Amino acid sequence: MSPRVLLVDDEPNIRKMVAALLESEGFETAEAANGAAGLALVEREAPDAVLLDLMMPGGPDGLATLAQLKRVAPDLPVVMMSGKANLADAVRATKLGAFQFLEKPLTPEGLLTTLRAALELARTLAENRRLHEALGHADPLVGVSRAMEELRALIARVAPTEARVLITGESGTGKELVASAIHRQSARAARPFVCVNSAAIPKDLVESEMFGHERGAFTGATERRVGRFELADRGTLFLDEVGDLGPEAQAKLLRVLESGVIERLGGEKPLAVDVRVIAATNKHLAKASQQGQFREDLLFRLNVLPIHIPPLRERPDDIPPLVHHFSMRQATRLGRPVRFDAGAVHLLAAYPWPGNVRELANIMERLAILVAGEAVTADDVARVVRQDGTGDVTRSRAAAASDDWTDIALTEALDGFERTLIARALSAARGNVADAARKLATDRANLYRRMRRLGLEPPRNVAG
Repeated sequence: MSPRVLLVDDEPNIRKMVAALLESEGFETAEAANGAAGLALVEREAPDAVLLDLMMPGGPDGLATLAQLKRVAPDLPVVMMSGKANLADAVRATKLGAFQFLEKPLTPEGLLTTLRAALELARTLAENRRLHEALGHADPLVGVSRAMEELRALIARVAPTEARVLITGESGTGKELVASAIHRQSARAARPFVCVNSAAIPKDLVESEMFGHERGAFTGATERRVGRFELADRGTLFLDEVGDLGPEAQAKLLRVLESGVIERLGGEKPLAVDVRVIAATNKHLAKASQQGQFREDLLFRLNVLPIHIPPLRERPDDIPPLVHHFSMRQATRLGRPVRFDAGAVHLLAAYPWPGNVRELANIMERLAILVAGEAVTADDVARVVRQDGTGDVTRSRAAAASDDWTDIALTEALDGFERTLIARALSAARGNVADAARKLATDRANLYRRMRRLGLEPPRNVAG
């Protein structure tokens, strides 16, 4: 399907000439003689890009039209055109969200190059957003623990600022979710949120990925590429696993953070970018800095506002609401109810989850798909989950001690075994504590006391 470009200009000859050029290059075009008509066409026909004249008498001028366009369609790329513009107009247009400012008379090569770059940027941002939605990056920060309440409060204080943020925490704790939450609560929320997995970029491609390249910049560069900094202009760039960047990449990143200017590989002029950088790592960067593995000056630049996410094992109170959240997600994906009974939830809450929230989400997805019964039970969980790498969860830590010896506190081992037994009894009793107590050959009061000591909440309807 050919890209559709809307031409908004009060001069019919300009519209006719530009339309002929674009149509000869395979574009579809629509025309409007003023800003009001252009806005109506945008809402009715949803073009892929807009060419907008600055000076248009008899209605809103180009800048006023641009401001309204960005409210109606924030991601629509708009290229401004004018033969009488000054620097102040260009600066204001850029601040309002224009992709580029072209001076008349237009040159075919300049117009086509700019328009294709604008469409490429729009396509990339749309794909970026689709991937974020598919991966759940817009999910809420789920949890009721004090640690999560403090985390949400800290995000609310940090987000409205323009300061850089360094998020630390183990793998799977949700560092990207925190970065996304900061972006969504900032003044940049309507602009791009672009992610870079620093550990996944080959060393020889870091500069191209981050800053882009021009056609012919190196062997294999057959097309211009817009880098991640440029994609995130006026938005937020999330640098995940920043501690895995090599020395050369660290130096280049530092220069951009200091200057706010990038250069595409093979480019002839520097490009100013307005990007808020949020970085994340599961490494101890201060120690890496002392060992010469991470630049101290870069650490200072990134670590303006530090945020630490505690591991899931330190906030077991968050597991029941997380179970509910992931159950609802799986129910939507599978098109049927997904329920974890009280025993299953207790058993899930009893494990240390070395892979944190990511591991919990993966295990719940597996259980939701594999279990065909009315609800996922503790026995179902015990068949799937492995605890601390010692084997099936039906084995307590004490039982695991009969294999190769690993030091472990007796109380901790017995508590783990007791949690498993109680959770499975509750599952078998469909959450009825009195029935579970009978199955365990004890009385209800004693079972309640043991549950409170072990931090197990009384059963309630959890997920469905």
